[in-house]
Amino acid sequence: MSQQNNIPTGIALMLLATVIFALQDGISRHLAGAYNTYMVVMIRYWFFAAFVVSLAARRSGGLAAVARTDQPGLQILRGLLLATEVCVAVYGFTILGLIDSMAVFICYPLIIAALSGPILGEQVGWRRWMAIVIGCIGVLIILQPGQGVFNIWAIIPLISALMFALYGLLTRYAARRDSAETSFFWTGVAGAAAMTCIGLWFWQPMSPLDWGWMATLCVSGVLGHWVLIKCYEMAEASAVQPFAYFHLLWSAIVGIVVFNEHLRTSVVIGAALIVAAGLFTLWRERAQGRSR
Repeated sequence: MSQQNNIPTGIALMLLATVIFALQDGISRHLAGAYNTYMVVMIRYWFFAAFVVSLAARRSGGLAAVARTDQPGLQILRGLLLATEVCVAVYGFTILGLIDSMAVFICYPLIIAALSGPILGEQVGWRRWMAIVIGCIGVLIILQPGQGVFNIWAIIPLISALMFALYGLLTRYAARRDSAETSFFWTGVAGAAAMTCIGLWFWQPMSPLDWGWMATLCVSGVLGHWVLIKCYEMAEASAVQPFAYFHLLWSAIVGIVVFNEHLRTSVVIGAALIVAAGLFTLWRERAQGRSR
């Protein structure tokens, strides 16, 4: 199939994906605030694994063909890393709220840029390093480590961002020898297996209403990834990726309207610096891609 480049449609799909992911964050915060985080993530992964297995079964050659890889250790590591990151992120929502958590988490593209050199052997020029430094300043403004009110739990979303960045780098590394379908399959299956081993020990009875929210979380998770895949099919990633930052805006709205969170001035300033640095990094990648 030839690659399309319908940028307006791609942007619309990216914006829709960010809305879905923000709603997911809100539901995750509600459920993890009432039940154990491991159990919530485990049930979510059961649905995710069922989805990737059903997709793989429909491909030519079936499950065996999609699951085939000569780097199973790397694929399992990716799945375990993402499952752990989801647990850390959801736990951070319950401790810090959506606004503060997402304001720090959005620095992950800058971490990817910083680590792409030592891990993937990619060249990182001085302009990208300047953007990374500016993004780090934005994170420090949000965390306020020099203030007496500094909350040690504020490093949770930073750990989550680091783990997600490592997951992204390992995914790019795995893509050199495996297809996206194979990586997607192992992400769901490995994560579900790991979370089942942990989550079953923390099972709690769930109210009928919260089972409804759990079902919504599972369906929205699959829907969000499907919309994102369609987005990248419709348009170049470099054209639509900047609009992924709207995830922060929608999450902030959910946090304020639903959970009565407050938007601190330091968060606005720090998040603005992080977004600006991230957009500059994306622009540099696009410019270098065109020159090549």
